[in-house]
Formats: sequence, structure tokens, C-alpha cells
Amino acid sequence: MTADLSARISDLLPGVVEDLTALVAIPSVSSLPDRHADVDATVDAVSALLTDLGCDDLEVVREGGQPAIIARFPAPEGQPTVCLYAHLDVQPTGDLALWTTEPFVATRRGDRLYGRGVVDDKAGIAVHLAALRAFDGKPPVGVTLFIEGEEEIGSPTLATILERHSDKLASDVFVICDSGNWQVGTPAFTTALRGLVDLVVRVDTLDHALHSGQFGGVVPDALTTLVRLLATLHDENGDVAVAGLAVAEPFDLDYPEDRMRAEAGLLDGVELVGTGPLADRVWSRPSLTVLAIDATPVADASNTLAPNARAKVSMRIAPNQDPAAAMAALSRHLTEHAPFGAKVTISEGSAGSGTVVEMAGPVADLARAVYSDAFRNPAVDMGQGGSIPMVADFQRAYPDAQILVTGVADPDSRMHGIDESLDLIDLEAAALAEASLLQGLADQTSGRSA
Repeated sequence: MTADLSARISDLLPGVVEDLTALVAIPSVSSLPDRHADVDATVDAVSALLTDLGCDDLEVVREGGQPAIIARFPAPEGQPTVCLYAHLDVQPTGDLALWTTEPFVATRRGDRLYGRGVVDDKAGIAVHLAALRAFDGKPPVGVTLFIEGEEEIGSPTLATILERHSDKLASDVFVICDSGNWQVGTPAFTTALRGLVDLVVRVDTLDHALHSGQFGGVVPDALTTLVRLLATLHDENGDVAVAGLAVAEPFDLDYPEDRMRAEAGLLDGVELVGTGPLADRVWSRPSLTVLAIDATPVADASNTLAPNARAKVSMRIAPNQDPAAAMAALSRHLTEHAPFGAKVTISEGSAGSGTVVEMAGPVADLARAVYSDAFRNPAVDMGQGGSIPMVADFQRAYPDAQILVTGVADPDSRMHGIDESLDLIDLEAAALAEASLLQGLADQTSGRSA
């Protein structure tokens, strides 16, 4: 059956890429109110593609936020149900002048397709479409497609959708196609995701601005004080210096420094920060980033001691870290390390938990086997330094289900960045892997070898 599926997916791929190109052309940026109509248009476009597959159990749900599609292909008698997840919203483009080609015109260069959302996550939709088309819309197991429209803004109504539509989404296996692979040609399952907390810290030293010549050298200005405070967040090696933070289990995967430097675009002579294995630094340990500082622009600068200044600080937290405890630890550190007795005010922002995804048992073993076969390379378990809070939402809603977190992105895909791209060979392999997984699950249930 594998050879037949491989030939079928290969034949289907040009049409799938054509449909992906059409989806990329719709600028479904969920964070921009003037693009919400485009989110709706993408919902309509995906719904039409599913209707063409013969799906007659499709509804669009909206629980106070952006819409989501729930489309069901019923399970044959005695077979399990698999939920295939992806999202149709995308990030803003950033500076259009920096793109090599138009971001909402999918453009092929070699074996890669470029465009906003081409990999994150409209490629996930394409993978699901290809897998379903491989069976002419009649998969050997039950399939529920769940395509949401607000992942890029943190899935704020996902928990409500899962609560109110729990019976429609209930499945034995969830395939979340919104992560990345170890490298081009090597599939991966994400087994750990860091969480995220952020806050705004404000420093006040004066009740009004002062002349720097008259008072400089005696009176601390707020901006210098803020910079000194932010510097306490890391030790001399660049490791996070906030006390009381968790660290997750290490990864048995070597991340070569030369590869890290190349993928990050690190300038010659710039050193890496932190200590310990690179994989652990980006997947299982906390990291801190100063995202922004409110201060007088250089062009408007004067010889003035600023009375106040503030910064937004973002902290990625270990997969096993409680976000409330992490927020408290960060707030406590900033308050207790205020230089010169400055007044520190904390405004807490968003918080999302990390996730550990168990990959054990017959479904996990099957998934590793079929993905390894499809990519012709052994699948690996890896972490993601970024956050996908909805994975934890699925775990809480369906604790007995096997969750598989995978995707089509590779280290050069530049998700959320300029010239986002997709490797088309990996797209075909991912589609074959997913179709093979559906067939393998049916074979497992029927007592046949997969």
C-alpha cells in the first residue's frame, strides 16, 4: 500500500501546491482588524476545498473570536478517529521592502516556495488535503479536520471551542501539523515546547526631568537605572539569573555550534550566550529577551535626566514550568534588584504554559516508522524554543489521546520572518507520512501489520 500511496501523493502534489498558492494569496492576518475579512475569506476557501472532497459534515464555529472549521469524515465501523489540526491565520509581513518577492504571491525558487503563511501554517492545511485526497475523501479511519483562525494571536477562544464542541473534536489521535523538522529531509516530532510570560517594567527615579549638567553625577536618571536593572537578568555567561525557575529534562540530540550560527545568521566574532548543550539552551531552559524600551528617540535627545523609563521583557520558560510561578519569580527579581533604590512598577502581560508531549506506545511507534519511511531518514524527537500553548489545551481536553506534534517547517523556513519559505520535497514527504499514518492506524486496528 505504501508504494501506491507514494505514487498517489506524487500525482496529487501539483494540485495541492496550486491550492496552497491560492490560500497564500489571501492575507489572513488575524492580528490586524482590517484583515479579519481575509480570515473569513480563507475560511470560505478551505471550506470549499473540503466540500469538493465530499465532506458533508462541516461547520464554521466562532466563540467570540476568529472562526474555526470543524469538518468530519466519519470513521468506518470499529476504526479510530484522528483529528488533523492546522491554522489558517498568518503573521503580518513586516517591511515589504525587505521581501525578495511579494509576500502574498507564492513564488517558487528551486525546490522552495516563498510567501507569508506558506509554511506557517497553510502548509499544514495542504498536508491534510493531500492525505485526504489520497483516499478520495474516504479515509480508512475517521478524520476530523480542525482548522482555526487565531493561532497567531494565541488562540484566545480555543479553550471555549474545545469545551463547547468537545464531542465533535473528540479523537483517539491528534496530529498537530504546526511545528518543525530537525532539518530538510529529516522529520521530527516535537516532544517539548517552552512556555512564555511577559511583562512591562517601569523605573521611576524623579518626579520631573532635570538638566544633566546641573544634577548629573549625583541624581540617577531612569534610563540608566533601567539599563542596569535589565543587565541583572543574566549572569556573566549569558545564562538567566532569575532565581526559582525550572529546567526540563535534557535532550539527547547534538546541535552543532556551526549549524546554530549559520541558522541564526550570527555575525562573525559574535559569541553565543549561555552554557551547556545548545539543544538544552533553546528547548528545555528559560531564556530572557528585552523586547522594547520606551525612551527618548536619539533624534530628539537633549541633555536631560529622564524621570522614568520602561521596558517590555519576555521570558521563555521551561516546558515543565508553571507560568504563574515564573511570572512571580521574574517580577520579584526586578523588584529586588532595583539600583539606587529606584521605584519599580511591574505590569504583568501574557502567560502561556509550556508542554511535554509523551511519545510512547503503539501509535507513537507507528508514527515514527511511517514518517521515517516517507522522508527516508530516521525521525527524531526534538524540542521547540517557541510556544504553542494550544498543545496543552488539547492535552487537558483529551488526556487519553495520543498527540503528535509535527510539521513541514525547517530551520531555514523563517516562520514569522522575511522571505518565509517551504521545502516542496518535504511537503510531499509530510503528506505521504500523514496518509501512511492514517492507513497504518486502520491496519493496526484491523490486526494487519502496518
